[in-house]
Amino acid sequence: MKRPRGHTAVMADHAPAAVEADTPQRRLQRQLQFFPTPPWAARAGGELIAILDPSPGYAWEPACGGGHMVHGLSDYFAGIRRTDIHDYGWDGLDKVQDFLAPERVSHTEVDWVVTNPPFAQAADFVRLGLERARRGVALLCRLSFLESAGRYELFFGSTRLTVFAPFFERVPMELGGWDPKGSTATAYAWFIWMHPDAVPPGYRIPGHACAPPLIMPIAPGARERLTRPADARLFARHIDAPLLEGLE
Repeated sequence: MKRPRGHTAVMADHAPAAVEADTPQRRLQRQLQFFPTPPWAARAGGELIAILDPSPGYAWEPACGGGHMVHGLSDYFAGIRRTDIHDYGWDGLDKVQDFLAPERVSHTEVDWVVTNPPFAQAADFVRLGLERARRGVALLCRLSFLESAGRYELFFGSTRLTVFAPFFERVPMELGGWDPKGSTATAYAWFIWMHPDAVPPGYRIPGHACAPPLIMPIAPGARERLTRPADARLFARHIDAPLLEGLE
């Protein structure tokens, strides 16, 4: 399938540096910052949201890629809207849509925005997600998402991070595909923001929208506990296998 005209230019501004030996497919994967989520790591986020909001209703995954995150979250929501800036050939995609497009698509009535976004644009996904979701926004990001003076307001200002949930075992994510046996030196965490009226009772300080961020560590063993037999059958592939159908 051909990529919608103009989207490469949108993403290229935020892309990692190209590698000289890259094939055209690999170059586009870098531009898209396509690092699929292990389904078990998505389920860890689903569990956190279920604790905070036992009836979360409907979610929106606006960077759904090949469906890895949606597959992992499917047991935790009544329904999930599935969009992405690029069509990866996954038949579960609802619509090709740039979540951050200047025209800003009309408000969608969802309870949660849940995603693993392109890292360079993660803060924008949070801000816009909070405009569109009734309950909150949950992002799976590298731990280094915390390491920026420019994002201090996002975490501790008017938006106020609600939950910080670091993984205590590694979450392998590789460019272009998911390898169930992969490893990584990169640390990841779930970052969750909730609207003040959605924060659970008992987790509020009088005069404040919510308490300082609650730390909810994801304990070792989550990978084994939350992995399902169907995960590898549906999504496992070598990272160099063709993923972008119709790429020319």
